[in-house]
Amino acid sequence: MRAVVTGGAGFLGSHLCDYLLTVGWEVLALDNLITGDEGNLGHLRGNPKFRFERKDVTETMRVEGEVGYVFHLASPASPPDYLKFPLETLKVGSIATMNTLELAQAKGAKFLLASTSECYGDPDVSPQSESYWGRVNPVGPRSVYDEAKRFAEAITMAYHRYHGVDTHIVRIFNTYGPRMRLNDGRALPNFVFQALSGQPITVYGDGKQTRSFCYVSDLIEGIYKLSQSDEHFPTNIGNPSELSIYEFAERIRSYFPNALPIVHEPLPEDDPKQRRPDITKAKRLLGWEPKVSLEEGLKDTLDYFKEKFAKGSVAR
Repeated sequence: MRAVVTGGAGFLGSHLCDYLLTVGWEVLALDNLITGDEGNLGHLRGNPKFRFERKDVTETMRVEGEVGYVFHLASPASPPDYLKFPLETLKVGSIATMNTLELAQAKGAKFLLASTSECYGDPDVSPQSESYWGRVNPVGPRSVYDEAKRFAEAITMAYHRYHGVDTHIVRIFNTYGPRMRLNDGRALPNFVFQALSGQPITVYGDGKQTRSFCYVSDLIEGIYKLSQSDEHFPTNIGNPSELSIYEFAERIRSYFPNALPIVHEPLPEDDPKQRRPDITKAKRLLGWEPKVSLEEGLKDTLDYFKEKFAKGSVAR
C-alpha cells in the first residue's frame, strides 16, 4: 500500500507517517511547512519506503504512480496559527480538501479526512457524540478553522455519495505528545514553555473550562483503525477523561519545582467551555479506546520538551 499524507511534517502527520511505515506501507509526505517542521521527519531520511516533498496542497496536485490511500491532515491547528493564517486555513479546508479528494478519485484510492472536535463549537451538551450538530459561531475569529473543517466534512461526504470515493472522517479531540511545538498556543506546550522559561503559567478565564487529552500514539492507532473500517460518517477519536484547564495547569506546574504561580488572562472569544468526546462509536465499531494514562503520556512529552528547550528549539 502506498499512501499520500498531507501535513506530513506536522505533529500528527509525522506520527502517522511513522505508523504507516511500521506496518509496511510506502509513504509520500506533503507539507508546505508554514506550521510543519521537516525536522519531525529527519529520522526517516534514507528510508527507501519514505519520501518527503515540500508542496502546497491548495495548488494543483500531481502524484506519479499508484496511490492506495490519501490521508488529508494538512491544516494549521492551534488558535495562534489559524488566526495568523486565516485564509490559508480556509483554503486548506476547502480547496485542498477538494484537490486531495480528486486525487483519491483519480487513483481509485481510499481517503481519510482529519477533522476536529471544533466542529462542535462551544457545545451545550457533554460529552459530545457524533450525532450532535454543534454550536458554532460562523463569523467569529475561530470560524476560519471551525467552518473550514465543517466544509471539509461536507465535501468529503459529497464525494462519497456522488462519486463513490471510499471516504472516512475522524474528529480529533485534544491530543498531545512529542513533536508538538513549544509555545504553539495550545494549553500543554504553552504551560510547559512558560514553566521552563521562568514565566507565570497563564490560564484564560477562570480555568473552569474543560478539555480531555489523548496521547498521540493512542490517537494514531484510532485513526489507522478507522481508515481500515467500513464507516464513512464522522467518528470521534479522543480521550474521554475530562479535567479543567486550571487542574491541568496545576498538574503541569507540579513537574517544575521552581515554577511561578498561575495567572489569569481574559478568555478568548468563542473559547469552548467543555470538550469531552463520546467514544461509544469508536469502541463499538473499531474496538478502540485510549490506553496511555495522562501520567505516562506527560512524562514522555515533558522529557521531549525539556530536551528541545535545552537545545534552543522553540516554536517560531
